[in-house]
Amino acid sequence: MTISRRDLLMGGAGLAAGAMALPMLSTKEAIAQAVAKFQPESGASLRLLRWSPFVKGEEDAWIANTKKFTEATGIDVRIDKESWEDIRPKAAVAANVGSGPDIVWVWFDDAQQYPDKLLDVTELATSLAGQYGGYYPASQAYATVNGRFVGLPLATIGNAVVYRDSWVKQAGFSEFPKDTKGLLELGKALKANNHPMGFTLGHGVGDGNNFCHWVLWSHGGKMVDEGGKVVINSPETVAGLKYVAELYKTFIPGTESWLDVNNNRAFIAGDLSVTANGVSVYYAAANDPKLAEMAADMKSTNFPVGPIGKKVELHQTTTACIFKYSKFPKAAQAYLAFMFQADQYNAWLTGASAYCCQTLKSFANNPVWTSKPIHAAYALASETLQPNGYAGPLGPKSAAAMADWIVVDMVAEAATGQRTPEEAAKRAQQRAERIYR
Repeated sequence: MTISRRDLLMGGAGLAAGAMALPMLSTKEAIAQAVAKFQPESGASLRLLRWSPFVKGEEDAWIANTKKFTEATGIDVRIDKESWEDIRPKAAVAANVGSGPDIVWVWFDDAQQYPDKLLDVTELATSLAGQYGGYYPASQAYATVNGRFVGLPLATIGNAVVYRDSWVKQAGFSEFPKDTKGLLELGKALKANNHPMGFTLGHGVGDGNNFCHWVLWSHGGKMVDEGGKVVINSPETVAGLKYVAELYKTFIPGTESWLDVNNNRAFIAGDLSVTANGVSVYYAAANDPKLAEMAADMKSTNFPVGPIGKKVELHQTTTACIFKYSKFPKAAQAYLAFMFQADQYNAWLTGASAYCCQTLKSFANNPVWTSKPIHAAYALASETLQPNGYAGPLGPKSAAAMADWIVVDMVAEAATGQRTPEEAAKRAQQRAERIYR
């Protein structure tokens, strides 16, 4: 059975936003406030480029909020979509040629690659921070350059381990392992029962990056030190690569070519017992009557703790940026200011059914996080997020290193035996040094 990205989640969670300790404005008041603050240009129209949704309810909520803005202001907002993998090059081209969408949703530290092409939105960002409890530190780090905001932290897309509970129990485990040693033993037992695991080792913007950075960090490895010196070729990194080479033996074949949609498809087809994904994979089963038994059997948990003894997780982050070339920068800011007001942002979080985690702390009270047990592992994504540039600063170099898939390629090479762990770490060091020199 195969499904498209748009098929993965049909409809929202249907949750009421509930009473929250947030400054609530009516739609009319929120729009009036945004318009008064930024005074949109006469005849303004906007174009937004966003990633293709895995969650239909999330997209529906964003479109509904946009319609409110357009009806009240007369400012038309065209929403275009690209695949997850295509957002990065499309945004980079727009930045370099100086034409295209007014607003773009970028991944991770992509905004750090061309900050001089992006509108300074510090005034808007700090206003929202003061209104809604401040940003989570890592979310803010992705959106700022030299103390100024070049985008608005939009969401953290939580990545958690999703598994078939009955199969884990059949393998002899009363609960999901909490450490890397236990995960390997579980993988062996599941493979013996013909229920293999599978984690993305291909160029999946979300799942591939999240899993491979966890392999590196959980064993104490890192791309660079605090000063930005490349240190990825280390004993700690090699230890992580030796571990993943053993773990890979328990995987379903083909994970080295997976993109973000492939593990969803394999899990929903019943071919996988364990993977790492957003909550969308659960709803793909929950919203299909034929898969009700599978949905009831699914649970989620955070990644096991490795030798360093603490949780270290990379979650996908997305930031809303306005290009400087936009003819309507004030209208763009008014639009985003409205979309971040509590009524709209809570509706968007609710529609996303725990797929998107808030970047402003006050929204942690949204009832979506406690509405279903499977949501719990995703609720703290923004709080536990460690930036991909760890342990050095974010910037053009960390962005380029991620865009070049250095960590993902290193982990995949060692896992599949294309290179020894030592060779893979050495090659990653050489590739990273060309960027960080």
